Formats: sequence, C-alpha cells, structure tokens
Amino acid sequence: MNYLKFKKCLAEFTVFSLRDIRNIDPNFYRRRLNEWQDKGYIIKIVKGYYVFSDLEVNENILFSIANKIYNPSYISLEMALAYYRLIPESVYNITSVSTRKTYRFKTKVAEFSFRSISPRLFFGYQIIKYAKGSFNIARAEKALLDYLYLNKHILTKDDFVSLRINREEIFKQIKKNRLYRMAKQFNQKKFFERIKSFWEFVSNA
Repeated sequence: MNYLKFKKCLAEFTVFSLRDIRNIDPNFYRRRLNEWQDKGYIIKIVKGYYVFSDLEVNENILFSIANKIYNPSYISLEMALAYYRLIPESVYNITSVSTRKTYRFKTKVAEFSFRSISPRLFFGYQIIKYAKGSFNIARAEKALLDYLYLNKHILTKDDFVSLRINREEIFKQIKKNRLYRMAKQFNQKKFFERIKSFWEFVSNA
C-alpha cells in the first residue's frame, strides 16, 4: 500500500494504531511507518499510535487522542473542570482517569496524564461528538468528584478557597441532586460528608 492510498483509507481516523491499519490491510509492512515518520508524513504519539502530520490539532482532537492511547479512559480532573469553566486556569496537561495504572505520556502534540481509579468508579461520563469524531469526558459533577476523591488533602474551607471555583458556573453546570447521587456511589461516608461540606461552602461563599 502506497502512502496516498494509506492516507485515504485512514482519513476518518483522528489517531490510528497498527491494529487499525492491519484491519484494512492484513499484510501491511510495519517498517513503512518508520519511513513515513522520517519523511514527516505521520507523527508517532506513543508506541503503536500515530496521527497524520497535517492534522489540525485542537482541544477535541487532543481529547480523542487521550481516549485512544490509554483505553479505557475519559477526560476528567483539571481538564474537565476547565472545559466546564468551573476553574479559571488554563490547563495544558490533558488529564484523564482510567481503570489502568496511573501513567503520564509526554508527546510531540501534548502531555497526557491518567490517574487510576477503581473499575466501580468508572462511570459518570458522556460522549461528545464533533465533526471528525467523538470523545469521552466526565460530566461536570463527576469531574468534580474525581478531582476531590483523588486529592484527599482538600478538606477545609481554606482548601476549597484555593480551588478558585467559579461559583456562577458551578450553579449553571452542576446539579446538586446528581452530585450527591454520584457521590453516594463512591460508598465512602467520609467522602460524602466532604462533598456536602464543599457544596455548603460554594452555596454560602
């Protein structure tokens, strides 16, 4: 398969793997990927995953890449909080949670980090579709829960203040009943009490 045919066959892929290629061409010669990297046609993201070098990278694309290179996972934590405008800071590290071990990738397109959670806590995300594909991202409530759960040191009013939560957006984006319902699924009384304390803080700040 020459490069033009290869690119045409994979035109709908944001990020592709050797498995994706061999689903199209079982006899594909892997060394061609090295040749095309050297020529600047494709970019290696992490071992076994590639994108075309002319791909216009944006937030949606980066989220899709994150989902693909470490599966199962969904965008959460700081990146999802910023996505929902719940925190004011720009986040440059694409943060996700996964049922696999905690891991970080530094790549040519972005830095991706994945925090490990129990399979029973792998819920509360939605699929967002865009022109070239889709990505999994935590709902606003679950992004907040994931963040507080994995940052157990955030306990007091001063800790909550340090988050610089956008109160106007939190009441637009987060439903209290859904937040509490999801929090109960963690099945940890102390964690649920911490979530109640956080909600009381933002409600009375």
